[in-house]
Amino acid sequence: MTAITLAGFLVCRSLEEADRAALLLPEHIRLTRAEPGCLRFDVIRSMADPLRFAVFETFADRAAFDLHQTRTRASPWWQASRHIPRDYKIEEGPLRIRRAAD
Repeated sequence: MTAITLAGFLVCRSLEEADRAALLLPEHIRLTRAEPGCLRFDVIRSMADPLRFAVFETFADRAAFDLHQTRTRASPWWQASRHIPRDYKIEEGPLRIRRAAD
């Protein structure tokens, strides 16, 4: 399986912008995790830097990732966050499953 993985950061410019993003995140996460082909979707606000959110996404294939991008662009999340700088790395490759540490 050729999965799409995105990892990186969403870096807000103000605490107000970060708080607005944080308010919209639960619904954005819920909708994304319900999408076909979404294998992982986590957005975690940094405790050390409240302007920074770590983003981790894995989709089963390019079609699932593209569907997510299309849905997101029509969402309240995108309307509120589209101007927030993103520093993401997107990789396409075989799905890697790691065992949990014992």
